[in-house]
Amino acid sequence: MAARDRVRKYRETGGGSDLQRVEVLVPSSKRAEIVAQAARMRAEHRERKERLEQMCAKAIALYGVRLLDNIDLDRVAGIERRGPVIASALMERGDARAFAMGRRILDALEE
Repeated sequence: MAARDRVRKYRETGGGSDLQRVEVLVPSSKRAEIVAQAARMRAEHRERKERLEQMCAKAIALYGVRLLDNIDLDRVAGIERRGPVIASALMERGDARAFAMGRRILDALEE
């Protein structure tokens, strides 16, 4: 696979699929500051995404059979799209604990 194809695949389906490339002109003295800020934003984004994936995995482990009986999560790509589906199923079909878990998932999506 050519390097160009690998980069395109990474940006479309890989770890960079939910990130945007940004080019800005800044004074050379502030370059390091901008690069550090971008690194912090990427790290925060990854942590948020990982936390959301853990919450969704826990919800599926606890309530998967009862709540997701007619929902095919494989057809929903990405945790950003899968999270609201899981949360709404928890809130509509679950008990009070499931409702609270669904609200936490929605809150994590809004951060």
